[in-house]
Amino acid sequence: MLDNLTQRLAKVVKTMRGEARLTESNTAEMLREVRLALLEADVALPAVREFIARVKEKAVGEEVVGSLTPGQALVGVVQRELASIMGADLGPDASQLNFATQPPAVILMAGLQGAGKTTTVGKLAKFLKEQKKKKVLTVSADVYRPAAIGQLETVTGQVGADFFPSKPTDKPVDIALAALDYAKKHYHDVLIVDTAGRLGIDEAMMQEIAALHTALKPIETLFVVDAMLGQDAINTAKAFNDTLPLTGVVLTKLDGDARGGAALSVRHITGKPVKFAGVAEKLDGLEAFDPNRMANRILGMGDILALVEEAKKGVDVAAAKDLADKIKGGGKFDLNDFKSQISQMKKMGGLSSLLDKLPAQFQQAAGNADMDQAEKQVRRMEGIINSMTPQERAKPDLIKASRKRRIAAGAGVQVQEVNRMLAQFEQMQSMMKKLKGGGMMKMMRGMKGMLPGGMR
Repeated sequence: MLDNLTQRLAKVVKTMRGEARLTESNTAEMLREVRLALLEADVALPAVREFIARVKEKAVGEEVVGSLTPGQALVGVVQRELASIMGADLGPDASQLNFATQPPAVILMAGLQGAGKTTTVGKLAKFLKEQKKKKVLTVSADVYRPAAIGQLETVTGQVGADFFPSKPTDKPVDIALAALDYAKKHYHDVLIVDTAGRLGIDEAMMQEIAALHTALKPIETLFVVDAMLGQDAINTAKAFNDTLPLTGVVLTKLDGDARGGAALSVRHITGKPVKFAGVAEKLDGLEAFDPNRMANRILGMGDILALVEEAKKGVDVAAAKDLADKIKGGGKFDLNDFKSQISQMKKMGGLSSLLDKLPAQFQQAAGNADMDQAEKQVRRMEGIINSMTPQERAKPDLIKASRKRRIAAGAGVQVQEVNRMLAQFEQMQSMMKKLKGGGMMKMMRGMKGMLPGGMR
C-alpha cells in the first residue's frame, strides 16, 4: 500500500541532513514529494491539501533531536499526521465495534456491488465468533443479485456461524425483521445483514437501504468499499454518508492495491473511522484497522505487532514446546519436525504475507526474491516430505540414491529437488544443534542461507 510514498520519503530522508530545526525551506522538497505520492495514490485532493497543511503546521519549528536527521524528524511528523487523518485522532476505541445494546447487536452492511460485501460478512462473522466469542447470525436482504443468498449461506457455513434463509421473492425489510425476530428467540449476540448492491449509485437502492436502517435500528452501519476504486471511492462514500448515519468503514482488497488512497480519502470524506481492512481473499483475511500501525506500514516501518498476532494465531504453542524439550533433551531434529515448521509458516500466511509486515529495509533486502517462486518451493518441499515413509522422516540418514529416486517420482520432482530440500533440512538441523548449546547469534547468522527463492 502506498509503496510510492515509502520510496519517495526514503529518498528525501537521505538528502535532508545536518540542520538542527525543521524550516519551511528544508521541508519544502519533502512535502512536495509527499503531495505527489498522495495524488498518485489516488487520494482525494481536499484530503491531500488538509494533510499537507497539517504536516507543515506541526513540522515547522520542530527541533531535530539527538541522533535524528531532519529527514527522519519530518517522517516522524508525517507518521503522526497520517495516523491522525486515518482515525487516530478519534481515540483508541473509535475503530472498535459497539455492542452496547440489548442483544442481538445489528450490523448493517452497505456498499456497491463488487465491493466484496458478502465475503466481508463471512469474514466479519468469523472474526466476531473467534476473536469476540459472539454467537452470530447472518442474513441476506439482497433479492436482486442471482445466487447472492446462496453465496452468503456458503461462506457463513464455512466460518461456522448461523444463517437465516431468505427467498428472492421476499421483500428486503420483511427478511431483515424476520431474521431479527429469529435472532432474539435463539439468543444470538450479533445479527449481520447483507444488503443489495448496485453497479452504480441509484435512488431506489438508497431508499431501500434507508428503509432497512429505519426498520432495524442497527447499532453499527458499516460502509464496505473497494480500496482499488481510487477517486470513485470518494463519490460512493459521499452518497452513502449522505443517506445513512454510517458508524464506520470496511476497506476491502487492501492487499491488491499499490496506491491505497481510499484509506485516506474515505475517512476524510465521511469523518467515520475505518474499522476493518480486508487483506486477503481467505475468510480469515480481515484485520481490525489500527491507524498507527497502518501509518507505520505505509511509511515502510513495518507492522511488527501484526506479525506477532499472526504468529500467535499460526503457531502451535504445545508443538513448539515439545520440539524445544526434544532438542534440549538431546533428541534429533527430524523431517517430521521440519515439515511441522513449514506448516506453521503457511498458517501465518506464507512468505509474502510475513514479508509485507516487515520494515522496508528487510523488504528491500529480499527485493530480488521472486515471492511466488519462493512460495512454490515451500509447497514443493512439503510435497517431497509427504512422499517419504514414516521411517525415512524419522531417520533421514536412510535416504540414499534409490530412495531419493522413489521420493522424487512420488512428489513429481527431479532428484536434484530432493537433494536441495535435504540440504536445507540439514542446515536447519545444524541450527537446532546450536540452539541446544545456546548459540542464538550463530543460528541467526545461519538463517540467511535458509530462505528459499534467493532471499539471502
